[in-house]
Amino acid sequence: MIEIDIPGRGRLLIENAVFDVNGTLAEDGVINEAVLSRLKELAALVNVYLLTADTYGTIRSQLEALPVEPVIVNPPGEREQKADFVFRLGLDRVAVFGNGANDFAMFEGAALGVAVLGPEGCFTGLLTAAHIVVPSPVSALELLLKPKRLIAALRY
Repeated sequence: MIEIDIPGRGRLLIENAVFDVNGTLAEDGVINEAVLSRLKELAALVNVYLLTADTYGTIRSQLEALPVEPVIVNPPGEREQKADFVFRLGLDRVAVFGNGANDFAMFEGAALGVAVLGPEGCFTGLLTAAHIVVPSPVSALELLLKPKRLIAALRY
């Protein structure tokens, strides 16, 4: 678990980290080595879940060396499936990461919501639901790996 005291906000407890895959962690279905190594590091601290429709059919082979299991969401209803998954984990101890319109519902009520603005862009509605917007998946992962970055962005 990651515990962070944020001045003016209180204590943030993160037990679970939930990531959309395509557009958030992966570009064109490929998760690069820098992201994979940080996912492995993060998995030693919290439960890591990757939610994906596996559009490219490559997710399992990319995660073979990691202690992370993908959760496949099937169209239609990806938005609802993602939100239900996050809700079942418990909103008060979950950090969510995404970039698309189908990620919006899982941001509602999450302890921490991070929008990732990568090469595929980011759904503008997600920007208003997020606590923080970052320019890359590495930046997103490092928010939890280097929690003082969260303090700098979220303190009052």
